Amino acid sequence: MSKEMFQNIEAVIFDMDGTLVDSMWMWRAIDIEYLGRFHIPLPEGLQSRIEGMSFHETAVYFKEHFPIPDSLEEIKAQWNRMAWDKYANEVPLKPGIPKFLEDCRKRGILLGIATSNSRELVENIAGVHSLGEYFGCMMTGSDVERGKPAPDIYLAVARELGVKPDRCLVFEDIVPGIQAGKNAGMKVCAVEDAYSADQKERKQKLADYYIVDYHHIFED
Repeated sequence: MSKEMFQNIEAVIFDMDGTLVDSMWMWRAIDIEYLGRFHIPLPEGLQSRIEGMSFHETAVYFKEHFPIPDSLEEIKAQWNRMAWDKYANEVPLKPGIPKFLEDCRKRGILLGIATSNSRELVENIAGVHSLGEYFGCMMTGSDVERGKPAPDIYLAVARELGVKPDRCLVFEDIVPGIQAGKNAGMKVCAVEDAYSADQKERKQKLADYYIVDYHHIFED
């Protein structure tokens, strides 16, 4: 599979949560805890409604849909504090990522991150896992006008890396992210993740490729 996947590919761009790190599970826990502070139960289907939104867009959604006294900046600051401890102590890299990043670097493939998460958390996660040395660009949803499934963030990362969209391969774990990569004119590989297990068939249909983990991508 790797020979076909990487034909004419000059850059690989990753989403972060559920794609680079195994962290999608924690955001539901944070939503439950945060809303619980205001005695608000977690609405059914909330995660599917906010999938792909940027950190700021998600805060706006919470402010508009729940009786929360916190300002937008206070909401985001609290989420950053709640998430940081989990990222530092409970969130591992997805299986096979260290070797895959090294293999890409050896092959001269440029690497970027395109995440809906906050700048603070992206930089912290990169520091914890020593990822910074691999990535020529780390961009967040706050750096562009529209969140996923709009292509903005993937196009912005490609521009920063100096690579044409059709020479980019995206790794994504959720449907809006896959759509964002495809809308940008890029090849997309869907990544298996327990959080989106119920979306597996749709992910496989939308993406060009599908992997369980990164261990065997370059092993033909």
